[in-house]
Amino acid sequence: MELREGQVAVVTGAASGIGLAMARRFAADGLKVVLADVEKGALEAAADALRADGTSVHARVVDVGEREQVVALAEDTYATFGGCHVLCNNAGVGSGAEGRMWEHEPNDWKWAFNVNVWGVFHGIQAFLPRMIAGGEPGHVVNTSSGDGGIAPLPTASVYAVTKAAVVTMTESLYAHLKAEHARVGASVLFPGPHMLRTGLWESHRNRPDRFAKERPRKSPYRSLDQWEAAMKAAGKEVAFTPVEEVADLVAEGIAADRFWLLPESEHSDRQIRARSQSMLDRANPAYLESFILD
Repeated sequence: MELREGQVAVVTGAASGIGLAMARRFAADGLKVVLADVEKGALEAAADALRADGTSVHARVVDVGEREQVVALAEDTYATFGGCHVLCNNAGVGSGAEGRMWEHEPNDWKWAFNVNVWGVFHGIQAFLPRMIAGGEPGHVVNTSSGDGGIAPLPTASVYAVTKAAVVTMTESLYAHLKAEHARVGASVLFPGPHMLRTGLWESHRNRPDRFAKERPRKSPYRSLDQWEAAMKAAGKEVAFTPVEEVADLVAEGIAADRFWLLPESEHSDRQIRARSQSMLDRANPAYLESFILD
């Protein structure tokens, strides 16, 4: 679909990081934007900044893991702007899980699935029927990750499992939209190709009480700056992709009706080939060995 002035884009997880970058890019293309985020203060600041630039903005505090709140977001969007042409199911969290998989707290899994998987499905169910019925060109972008979407990083297995689910969900959505001959396309986004400076590392700041950890962490949460400093101290430089480049990839991908929003990367290509070859050869996943901990 062609992004043009007057269309409406809805972005979840829009108060910062990739979500805010996408909202800014859509605004630059003349779209009206609906910002949804669980963090009220950051959401209001983001909306105010976009309005100051002349963008038509509507902002709503939403926990995407709560179906009723996402349904209300859809109703609010149609009542305010009369439609939705681009839906970006982007909200996501890290789980805060520690240790081996069998040591993880159930709430780590429940919280991550609630946001990263159910949040995407809630967005699809709340918006897609109206988008299809409207008969106008539209597009859905679901945010996954190379961690899980391509191959898991075992030290972040909960997050990886949720992001693998997003890929399969989006593949299924694509097939269903084609079967309906809908004028709505679908894409799965792999932000990158390098690390990103987003709030994902501090997800715990917004963790709901109903998914609270049941025991103290063995080690404190580490910020992105602390992780980067540790990597540099170990002699490893870390490359970062500006979130604006991710937003450009999304806009260009929508215009080209591209399903795989996967930036070019030798590392990703090696992972894809190694995983695929392992499956074709019915061989053990040797591509995980570099991540396996003692």
